[in-house]
Amino acid sequence: MSRLLETVVPRRLGVPFRWVLASSWTTNLGDGILIAAGPLLVAARTHDAFVVALAATLQWLPPLLFGLFAGAVTDRVDRRRLVIVVDLLRCAVLAALAAAVLVDSSPVWVVLVAMFVLGTAETFADNASSTLVPMLVTRDDLALANARIQAGFITVNQLAGPPIGAALFAAGQAWPMAVDALLVAGGVVLVSRVVLPPHGREPAERTHIRADIAEGCRWVWHHAAVRTLVLTILIFNVTFGAAWSVLVLYATQRLGLGAVGFGLITTVGAVGGLVGIACYGWLTARISLGNLLRIGLIIETLTHLALALTTTAWVALLVFFVFGAHAFVWGATSVTVRQRAVPMELQGRVGSVNLVGVFGGLVIGSTIGGVLAQHHGVTAPFWFAFFGSALFVVLIWNQLRHVAHADAEPTV
Repeated sequence: MSRLLETVVPRRLGVPFRWVLASSWTTNLGDGILIAAGPLLVAARTHDAFVVALAATLQWLPPLLFGLFAGAVTDRVDRRRLVIVVDLLRCAVLAALAAAVLVDSSPVWVVLVAMFVLGTAETFADNASSTLVPMLVTRDDLALANARIQAGFITVNQLAGPPIGAALFAAGQAWPMAVDALLVAGGVVLVSRVVLPPHGREPAERTHIRADIAEGCRWVWHHAAVRTLVLTILIFNVTFGAAWSVLVLYATQRLGLGAVGFGLITTVGAVGGLVGIACYGWLTARISLGNLLRIGLIIETLTHLALALTTTAWVALLVFFVFGAHAFVWGATSVTVRQRAVPMELQGRVGSVNLVGVFGGLVIGSTIGGVLAQHHGVTAPFWFAFFGSALFVVLIWNQLRHVAHADAEPTV
């Protein structure tokens, strides 16, 4: 057992990182359950494509509204304590939603409000959590540590969570939310064991929060590699968000999959992610970071085209498998580049700028996807995603060279 633990989480990463990793895996399992159960809960209350897409929008809107503020708060306060407080809020909301579903008092607007509140809490939790790893491991071990975080995310959030969520939903609509609440509570217990090095600022040292936010934005704008990553994730999440916002309708109406089949889509993508994990060291030893990102953008563009064309479930599942491998490689690369480049005192704010780019794109995209699906059919968002991605790849291609030079000592 100790040999397995050493292989998965080497001792040199430290005991505090092991607690963070265990907390991340536990809460991600709960989030994975909700990935399938959330859309199914909304779809059980309405067949309106726009409302289904709105549910995704309300989950993705809080980072856009509160992301920069969350980043400034993260750089001011005890980051571990911030994670604990907002995760306890998530537990309360999940428990209340489970109770409402259980007593059959959960119209679609109640579910939508809960999605928004959960998204708001996750904005603060995710931003603060992302700053813990570079505080606990050395710079040279960041790639390994992030790979382990991503491996857990893929395994439990995408591989195990969605089919469990779909199965729990089939057994009873309140079960997924109740189990998610218990898992998030478990994550709180685990992260409470972590002791962080001194950080944050005393009240007397703090500037106005708007000044803090502006400092983070300026840093991103003047750092070519991080700026390129943020811009790329913003645009590609517009196209991704348009297509994925109606994925539950695409799976059921075009592919003919049921509730469990819908959960299987994420599971297959997660298996692809595991292949990406296995190949990541080999890839980074042979392909530059800039070229890895270029290849990923091509894969994502072709993913949208293939899904727009196919009506066959097994073909679509193969596409999701390849996309899952790409998603891991992209995620691990971009996070490591950003963490190595950003000074510790700016990790929260720069991470929040990236987070705004991620979810800003998703909010815009999901809104577009809902309108397109409502008026032109469920494949229209995928055609929009293909043409939009293809155009952006052409425009951003040369700028990705900046990423190849980003693996340098942090700048101030």
